[in-house]
Amino acid sequence: MDTATALPIGTVDAGPDGRTSGLSERDEQILAFERQWWKYAGAKEQAVRELFDMSATRYYQVLNALIDEPAALAHDPMLVKRLRRLRQSRQRARTARRLATDA
Repeated sequence: MDTATALPIGTVDAGPDGRTSGLSERDEQILAFERQWWKYAGAKEQAVRELFDMSATRYYQVLNALIDEPAALAHDPMLVKRLRRLRQSRQRARTARRLATDA
C-alpha cells in the first residue's frame, strides 16, 4: 500500500455508492489483512511493515482499537468477534500466569 493513500485512524472513506461504512480505507484494509491466515509470525510482521508502513507493535495497537469500534463489528462481524475472543483468551492467560507467579 502506498503511504500517500493511507488514511489516518478514524477518517471515514465513502464507498463507490457514496455511502460510508464508518471505517476508513486503511481500517478496512487492516480487517481484510487480518482475514488471512499466517503460518509464520515473522512473515506477517514483515507484511505489516511493507503494507501499512508501521511497526508490528503499532499495528496491533491500531487493530485492538479497531476491533472495539461498532463500525468494524458491522463491517465484518465474524472476524471482529474472533479477534475479540483471541484477545480475551490472551488476556486471561496473562492474568493466570501473573497470579501463578504471585502465589
